[in-house]
Amino acid sequence: MSRSHPFLFAGATFGALGAALPALADVPRVAVDIAPVHSLVARVMDGVGTPNLVIPSGASPHEYSLRPSEAAALQEADIVFWVGEDLTPWLESAVGTLAEGADVTTLLEAPGVSLLDFREDALFEAHDHGDHDDHGHGEHDHDDHDHGEDAAKEDHGDDHDHAGGDSHDHDHAEEAAAEDHHDHGHDEEAAHDDHGHGDHAGHDHGAHDPHAWLSPDNASTWLNTIAAELSAADPQNASTYFANAAAGIEEIATLRTEIEATLAPVREGRFIVFHDAYQYFEAAFDIPAAGAISLGDAAEPSPARIAEIQDRVRGEGIDCVLAEPQYNPAMVQTVLDGTDAETGVLDPLGSDLEPGAALYPQLLRNLADTLAGCL
Repeated sequence: MSRSHPFLFAGATFGALGAALPALADVPRVAVDIAPVHSLVARVMDGVGTPNLVIPSGASPHEYSLRPSEAAALQEADIVFWVGEDLTPWLESAVGTLAEGADVTTLLEAPGVSLLDFREDALFEAHDHGDHDDHGHGEHDHDDHDHGEDAAKEDHGDDHDHAGGDSHDHDHAEEAAAEDHHDHGHDEEAAHDDHGHGDHAGHDHGAHDPHAWLSPDNASTWLNTIAAELSAADPQNASTYFANAAAGIEEIATLRTEIEATLAPVREGRFIVFHDAYQYFEAAFDIPAAGAISLGDAAEPSPARIAEIQDRVRGEGIDCVLAEPQYNPAMVQTVLDGTDAETGVLDPLGSDLEPGAALYPQLLRNLADTLAGCL
């Protein structure tokens, strides 16, 4: 369903002149799945048009029921950008039926994207390195972060546990089959609740952690992917799309430097996240989490998984346990009981931010500021 175009970088040829060009033709109608990706698309379309956001930023992408207006955005779209089935398995059929005539780009499949494996365990070891699938595009890896990227690779998580009101009815038989298909060598764990996999029934996840937007390198790659797709559909505005993508890439590079400085004083701190959704950020900035209360696909954690986390927090000097806006804060309080650990709120979606081009950089900045403040 995805279509790729050669990557082009906007340079002096496009420059300021291209950015100033008015839209000379009908602008494609664009639908985007989640707010961080919507922000990247909005950055590329700046001055030309505005994309439609399908899943509200306060809702969980793992389980959600589309409202009529959101379904209409897909149905009317000429172009659809979505992370992929690993993040929103329920959305695949909607994209296939409602957006049948649209050009669909699955961003997890874009050339140049670095993917990390989905983590199953509750506890992460800082120097356990999992397999890293970068699709042969090592140019997006930074030498300063190679070690942290591999370390963070062991932990995978989707960052969204979702409010019950947003849940979507799924075919549980099909999801149970998907769980069998994605056995990561944890047969015993899959059969028993004592490692948190009993809660996993009824949820579907792929081999890769789908929270790839939290990697600045992936976001930069996607900006060019988005510009290429838009330019193919709307060549008269191609110069603007690529100029905007180039500007967005520069902004992310500047932001990376800012975040490095923010996190430098706290890199030795140890923290637990609510939902295993941050390993791309951990890898990019060499600041690995020590564990996650919930799996990356937002499956409800078992009592035994929570007990594992409690033991680590109480016995291993964890400095901070982080909640999320979409989750029940009582569970974090249970983990914190009897400890001196601090707490804060991480949000991988930017649910408190206004959707648009400014959301993505502010989202990453907020993650860094929250970690630094808690640690």
